[in-house]
Amino acid sequence: MGLVTYLWGKDMNLEELITNCEKAEFWGVEVRTQHKHGVEPSLNAKQRKEIRKRFRDSKVELVGYGSNCEYHSDDPAKLKANIEQTKEFIQLMHDCGGTGVKVKPNGFPKAGDKKKTIEQIGRSLNEVAEYGEGFGQKIRVEVHGKGTSDLPVIRDIFEVADHPNVYVCWNCNNQDLEGDGLEGNFNMVKDRFGDTVHIREMNVGNYPYPKLIKLFTKMDYSGWILLEARTNPADKVKAMIEQREIFEKLTS
Repeated sequence: MGLVTYLWGKDMNLEELITNCEKAEFWGVEVRTQHKHGVEPSLNAKQRKEIRKRFRDSKVELVGYGSNCEYHSDDPAKLKANIEQTKEFIQLMHDCGGTGVKVKPNGFPKAGDKKKTIEQIGRSLNEVAEYGEGFGQKIRVEVHGKGTSDLPVIRDIFEVADHPNVYVCWNCNNQDLEGDGLEGNFNMVKDRFGDTVHIREMNVGNYPYPKLIKLFTKMDYSGWILLEARTNPADKVKAMIEQREIFEKLTS
């Protein structure tokens, strides 16, 4: 189990983040842009080496980066900027010792053609996946966005995004339960799963986490289950320990 720094880690500096993960026995972390730990493309080579060393000297693995890069815009300049920014994050994770960059579809343009947008997102993912491959970095596509978080849409995006270095990052959305239901939607895209999954607090809301964990267990999934929390407990480490204990019960 690991941590996505949104929201529980957003106000921790890098030292606090690693120390708190060790205390809670969260052995991996996906750092996010614009958070206090300050892992950003603006870092120089020395600073990047220091981050790599700090993780290497700890028990916590830098799983990767949580970017806000998206590829649905009907403005060619915005699309190009997002692709180029993704490449900067790929270089950053390579230098800091991570293994991938999280990106996301983020909806459809209001007046856009959905099929055309799906094809554009897929082609863009192929481009950044090829670039990432050269740096040993996976492209992890968070199931995200109004309309684009529907699993049939993710399936269609990945029919275009056929590069072997681009992967689905399951995101535990309510949309997972629509249509064919959890198992049907899970099976629809499981062949493109990578090594990261995002979950929320497993004792909050009605998402069927026991069933989800059984599905991952059944397929012998060996990647990271990363907690992307939504609440704001006063004691983050205590809350992390609670979630880890729930996870251990579900996986036993």
